[in-house]
Amino acid sequence: MALLTPQDLEGLTKQLEYNNNTIKKATGMDIADICKQIYSTTLDGEKVGIVPITSGNGIISNFSSSLLTITEYFGLDGDITEHPDVTGYYEAVSSDADIILMADDHIFIAHNMRNGKIATNHVCTGVVYAEIASRYKYADSKDILVIGLGRVGYAGAQHLVKKDFDVYAYDPNRETLEKARKELGIIPYDPEEKHKFSMVLEATPNPNTISEGMVAERCLVSTPGIPCGLPEDIGKKNEIDLVMEPLMIGVASMIYAVM
Repeated sequence: MALLTPQDLEGLTKQLEYNNNTIKKATGMDIADICKQIYSTTLDGEKVGIVPITSGNGIISNFSSSLLTITEYFGLDGDITEHPDVTGYYEAVSSDADIILMADDHIFIAHNMRNGKIATNHVCTGVVYAEIASRYKYADSKDILVIGLGRVGYAGAQHLVKKDFDVYAYDPNRETLEKARKELGIIPYDPEEKHKFSMVLEATPNPNTISEGMVAERCLVSTPGIPCGLPEDIGKKNEIDLVMEPLMIGVASMIYAVM
């Protein structure tokens, strides 16, 4: 979670409400309904232990409190441990937490202590943002574009392939693109083709990755990326529904994934 900053975590509840409204308008479902559809699970007031981790770059200010806000938003009983690291983990287990959330610079996990299920943020984020894009009710075809094939984008592309979408993908790393073509069966996309998509999953940490030639006049761009890959002028010129939120949607996906 090293890419997140305290500023990214400000006003998370308002961000989620705004994005939830956009998702409802674009897909007819809210984020909880979409997560239920993906994982065939429900929440029932489970207790969540949030363990701060100090390794690497250390604790991100507001991160633990943001996770607490998310758990409570979805009707769960959240609690931040008094101590970090191993002591905090022991504290969470000893307090009979059903689910433990913790993250370092490399990985962010949800672990259900009752059933043993474990989920990572990068996979769950890729899957849920891909699912949101794929449910766009104004889509004009089964074609969908994935921009960026890192851990998040690859997971999203894999999810879309399993759903039988025609998945086009772009990554500036040719080896990465070829790997996804061989392993997933994606269609490599050349930005010079001017193929326009009404569904886009943008999964990069870079700004302005989306060009005007990529997006249809009515389009859903689904992105957890920081900063946003959709240039402001293109968003204004076209009728684009933008779903972009740095943490809460991915965490909701993680929690539903381990139920």
